[in-house]
Amino acid sequence: MGPYPDLFDQCRVVRVGGELDLTTTRAFARDLEDAPHGIGRLFLIVDLSEVTFMDGSVLDPLCAAWRDCRRRSGWVRVVHTRRASNLVFRAADLLKRFPRYASVQDAWQGVPADRAAADRPA
Repeated sequence: MGPYPDLFDQCRVVRVGGELDLTTTRAFARDLEDAPHGIGRLFLIVDLSEVTFMDGSVLDPLCAAWRDCRRRSGWVRVVHTRRASNLVFRAADLLKRFPRYASVQDAWQGVPADRAAADRPA
């Protein structure tokens, strides 16, 4: 797993790379659990842009983080740029909960990848 979350303005960022599967999900879940500090509203961006393989085992920790953030009047946004990651979210019917963001900056600004692409000049 990557280094501990970075502080991005008032938002925590968890960056992950490599493979996310049954053998690495525990460390990923720990990173997500360690991200929040203090009390109050929580905003969390999970950057999966450097993940080379991902299976459905990552969905439980992501959904747990989502529930925690919602309970604290915040949100979780996920940067996932690879087709395989998108397929995992689609297969689990979680694309509405975790729409695709192309970058951490886009996630922070709330601009999903599909909207960002549509807004670019032709």
